[in-house]
Amino acid sequence: MAIGNVTPDSFYAGSRLMSAGGEESVNRSVVVDWAREALADGAELLDIGGCSTRPGSEPVSEETEWRRVAPALEAIKEAFPSAQLSLDTFRPVIAQRALEQFGPMIINDVSGGSEEMNAVVRAFDVPYVWTLRGDLDLPSKRPEMHDLSLILDPGLGFIGSVEADYACLRQLDRLSSYGHPVLVGLSRKSMIYKPLGLTPETSLSATQVLQFYALCHGAAILRTHDVRETKQTIRLYETLNC
Repeated sequence: MAIGNVTPDSFYAGSRLMSAGGEESVNRSVVVDWAREALADGAELLDIGGCSTRPGSEPVSEETEWRRVAPALEAIKEAFPSAQLSLDTFRPVIAQRALEQFGPMIINDVSGGSEEMNAVVRAFDVPYVWTLRGDLDLPSKRPEMHDLSLILDPGLGFIGSVEADYACLRQLDRLSSYGHPVLVGLSRKSMIYKPLGLTPETSLSATQVLQFYALCHGAAILRTHDVRETKQTIRLYETLNC
């Protein structure tokens, strides 16, 4: 799953499909070029977000988020009609508008879910990334969620500390027991660069180490800023386990 942020302020500059400063119009050619490169490098899913959820960020308005994601989704749909899309949003209204206008796609909700969002994904019968935010027992506590087409995300980076992220990652195997695909998003996050004294920009190789670990412990989807390198990691994992 390739990360494309139609934002000027997401934590890793390499994922930004807008320049910093102001609410510029979305440059459709930049979005299409990003999608083309990601697909050529081996991406199977394109995840588009228009509201940064980096630590300390203030969410933009609903209308600003829509002004960002709508032209990006439209551009990708026109250029690559068979591409599988994912929308990174915690707002049910944004999810519903996107599904109505652009058709089926994954809804990737980092908030942990709500009755309103559940109703939207249930009505449109689309896959839903349920972000557990470190509570890996949550699926057993919420059996009513299992009638949705779930993808389980442990929520690394949203748990509260680097130590908590690692404690969660060590228990990743537990998620596969619920019978849903597991998505892991740890690409260039603080749990990688802080212990090593790095930055998001210098943590590519360290990211691949933990992505390989995630594959070994049940991850079915890797959400990544670096598709080509992640694809290489997946190929080595598959070679090792053939």
